[in-house]
Amino acid sequence: MDASVEPTVSVIIPTYNCDRYIVQAVESVLQQEDCHYETIIIDDGSTDSTEKVLEPYGDRLRYIKQKNQGVAAARNHGIAVARANFIAFLDADDYFLPGKLARQAEILLKRPDLGIVHSGWQRVDQRGNKLLDVCPWLQIPELNLASWLRWKPVLPSAMMFRREWLQYAGGFDPRFPPAEDTNLVLKLALKGCKTAWLRQITVCYRQHEASAMHKGLPQARSLLAVTNDFFAQPNLSHQVRLMEQSVRYGTLIWIAWYLHYTGHQTETIEYLKQAWKYRSNSGIETLITWVESFAEFAHNWGVKFKANDLTSSKEWQELVQWMFQQENLVDQTTTCDS
Repeated sequence: MDASVEPTVSVIIPTYNCDRYIVQAVESVLQQEDCHYETIIIDDGSTDSTEKVLEPYGDRLRYIKQKNQGVAAARNHGIAVARANFIAFLDADDYFLPGKLARQAEILLKRPDLGIVHSGWQRVDQRGNKLLDVCPWLQIPELNLASWLRWKPVLPSAMMFRREWLQYAGGFDPRFPPAEDTNLVLKLALKGCKTAWLRQITVCYRQHEASAMHKGLPQARSLLAVTNDFFAQPNLSHQVRLMEQSVRYGTLIWIAWYLHYTGHQTETIEYLKQAWKYRSNSGIETLITWVESFAEFAHNWGVKFKANDLTSSKEWQELVQWMFQQENLVDQTTTCDS
């Protein structure tokens, strides 16, 4: 792109040891049409051949290498040097589909009240083979603070941001890897940032063992830390406070399923025990709801869920015994009080 013309969109690609995928990511940006953009690579201290494989692109992209500080710092560095008013992030192992930048930028240009345009994505395997189309607007037609809190449909590669909103929110918080993106969106929504859907698939989200969503325990702990941090704020409205119990409950159930999916069965039960105190149903009803929720999450994720593998496990049986103990303690307390 002509460096003398101010770009409409700055595409920021943070990368760390991703030479296997980054060329496809860059090519997917360079093939975007009908939109003036710049491509910024923030290399977060890679030790592989990332710099070498990017050399042939010359001045078609801006390559900046920094000391390894994590993806939050890399994205924030990109925001700081970006020239455009609109910011699109692209993880180095993902890739855009044609028309992504132009269509999202068009919405932001027409809607100055918006700070974010979100879209759908396609899950692909490490070779780029399609796994599942994700169209979150079917379940979440409106993106406001309540829906962000309850559903957290965050994927930076599928979003476009107005730069001043990112600056206003202070960028990504490095305390919450790898859920710093969820933390940012919640901060933005709380500050009044409006989001609209572009109801189409715009990016391919690659699933592989090194991706953030396969980092079971760190992802779970980070998401819970983000939730705790949000509700620890002193000046939340009464309406937001009323959502706290259901949001915490739903977040803990999703985390438990995610840990079950990633093979952390002991921790799955620990998070279900944490969810217990936020339940609104009886013990048996709660257990049934948990299994149904796991099945729904698996379906939305495009993976198989075998309820019997969960409920026949030693950990689940211990959970059931623990649950009955909790209910007996409640019954005994109630009897003594009466």
